[in-house]
Amino acid sequence: MKTIDSKQSAAFKAFVDSHEFFLIAGHKDPDGDCVSSSLAAAAILKALGKEFLLLNVGPFKRPEIRQYENLFSSQIPFMGAEDAKKCGLLLVDCSELSRTGDLSDGLKGFDAFIVDHHKTAETPAGAQSIIDPTSPAAVCLFTMLYESLVGKPDPETAKIMFLGLSTDTGFFRFLREDSAEVFELAARLVRYGANPNKMYNRISGGKPYSTRKLLGVLLGKAERHCNGKLAITYETMEDTKNYGQEGRDSDALYSALLSVEGIEAVVFLRQETDTTCTGGFRSLDEVDVSAVAAKFGGGGHKNASGMSVNGKIATLIPQIVKEFSRVL
Repeated sequence: MKTIDSKQSAAFKAFVDSHEFFLIAGHKDPDGDCVSSSLAAAAILKALGKEFLLLNVGPFKRPEIRQYENLFSSQIPFMGAEDAKKCGLLLVDCSELSRTGDLSDGLKGFDAFIVDHHKTAETPAGAQSIIDPTSPAAVCLFTMLYESLVGKPDPETAKIMFLGLSTDTGFFRFLREDSAEVFELAARLVRYGANPNKMYNRISGGKPYSTRKLLGVLLGKAERHCNGKLAITYETMEDTKNYGQEGRDSDALYSALLSVEGIEAVVFLRQETDTTCTGGFRSLDEVDVSAVAAKFGGGGHKNASGMSVNGKIATLIPQIVKEFSRVL
């Protein structure tokens, strides 16, 4: 992870100074990093005396972020031409307006600054940005911006920042030998008031019983491909009807399958509607799942990516296997 330098901090501060009001938007179906990055951005703006509106279309399905849902709006307020000129857009934990879902069309035309850490990011024309694919979470970038522009975060803000860092690193399981700076940042957040034990219990606990039943169903459907190196499983609309959408625990699914000897990558597909699917990709070591996700209009990190695509599970699986056969 690179340290944000004075030039980047100055560019962000200049952007903030040049606007009176801000829209803070993150990707649809937010995770802990998206929510904590949004709230960290809001904390910076509040400390600098700026007004803002937090935007996200949701759904806020993950138990650890549900308490923050009421802080976000799914609607962009009407603005006249003059007010729109005074408004800046902070796009967090994503770089494409399309990833904000139904907000995307309404966010076009605003002066934008992007803070993201995704490898496959493509910024809109004219937008300024701080994008660091070496950072394990977007909130790491906001933490450094806060420290540079405001100072030490208060305990509650530190806890929110630690949430995003914890979720995007799998509570530090995904970090490698070059992650000393990340642990140093985590140590600072602990000194500011974050509690690792309470955060782990918050992230890992409180799962509905139905998620454990669904986990068994998904493990039962898993099949291996590419000489056993790839595992693919899926959730049908009937599964969703039977077990609900609340509190899904895909992390447990990925962990269970990636712990199997010989498996290097896992794909989890979900039939969201009759014509659309979402997919999650996870891998070990040098397998770059973001390259495969990009083939289907998705993206993300080397070892953790996702996609949303038109299609049906039965036709997508052969296409996905074909793409993975090139990298496994």
